Amino acid sequence: MGRVFGVELRLHLTFLLLLAIVWVTESAPQGAVGAWRGLALVGIILLSVVFHEFGHLLVAKRAGVPARSIILLPIGGVTLMDESRMQNSGIAPGESGIPIWKRDIRVAIAGPLVNLAIAFLVGGIFLAVAPEVGLTTRPLLHSSHLLRSLFWANLYLAICNLLPAYPLDGGRVLRALFSRSMEIVRATRRAVTVGQSFAILFMLGGMLWNFLFGGAVWTLWLTLLGFFLFVGTQLEERSVVFQSVLEKVCMEDVMLTDFATLSPADTLEDALEKAVHSLQDDFPVVRGSDMVGVVSKQSILQALRAQGNGYVQAVMSRVFDVAQRRESLASAFRKITARGLTIIPVVEDQRLVGIVTLQNLMHSMALLAETRKLRREALNG
Repeated sequence: MGRVFGVELRLHLTFLLLLAIVWVTESAPQGAVGAWRGLALVGIILLSVVFHEFGHLLVAKRAGVPARSIILLPIGGVTLMDESRMQNSGIAPGESGIPIWKRDIRVAIAGPLVNLAIAFLVGGIFLAVAPEVGLTTRPLLHSSHLLRSLFWANLYLAICNLLPAYPLDGGRVLRALFSRSMEIVRATRRAVTVGQSFAILFMLGGMLWNFLFGGAVWTLWLTLLGFFLFVGTQLEERSVVFQSVLEKVCMEDVMLTDFATLSPADTLEDALEKAVHSLQDDFPVVRGSDMVGVVSKQSILQALRAQGNGYVQAVMSRVFDVAQRRESLASAFRKITARGLTIIPVVEDQRLVGIVTLQNLMHSMALLAETRKLRREALNG
């Protein structure tokens, strides 16, 4: 969806599912007008979720944990942080002695507090200026009453997120409490189990409600809540497990040791000839024993097309970062994402010993995941 305050906003496909359901259910009884009002209702829910996540974002940033991106779901969002959280306990990086689990609780409760503040502000304005809106008139959250829905969407979002069902904010508080006595991946998995139990209960509750009372609206919303909750638990668990793997893998475990280099004095045609016979997309540029830049195959091609033959020195990028052999892969990931790099040279005693590129990184991560899976199966079998 773009960037706000340097944070990438992404919309999860479940929002499109919600949009499709509301569009279909509202267009049937009310026609095109109902469909567009249904679209407006989804927009209100999306806006409420955005403000909810901004609450998390601002508190996290103040705690020294800036976010990289936010994935928006109808029940909240998944915030991907820049710093590693793979610790059992201790002091938050950059903070003055705040335990990590306390910091996580503060970040978690910020979202519901923002929604509660919006609900009370909107409710107070309506009661003072437009009491005819009827905040307690049913249906509470419906496309036919958008002003009332603004109040209830924020109130429902706040109340819903206080449930101890991970990845809802109450579940994040539960995980933070678990993490006081265990490492974060184990704490996440335990919180995920609780969250999935809630998801199953909501979906079963929706079916039971339909059987006992026949209320289509409550059946739909309870079932959707359970489904969205289940999707959210999977997203969060993958994110934390992936980060855990990154922390445990070193650069020397995945770096390429058999790679081609270029010289700043190489012509672009010579560089392209080397690139043709290499599987690399990015090349370190070395003068003597010193690395002076990086250049991509795409940059070489573009320069040849635009200006004809020249020298690598003219098109290479002098903006690059290096890593040590024993540096974690998580650290390399942060360098790549923070500066938009596509290659990380690996050095030892100021000598180039390997490279890690985005291309080989994805391939290596897939192989590492498969290797770990085979080891687990061998141990269990």
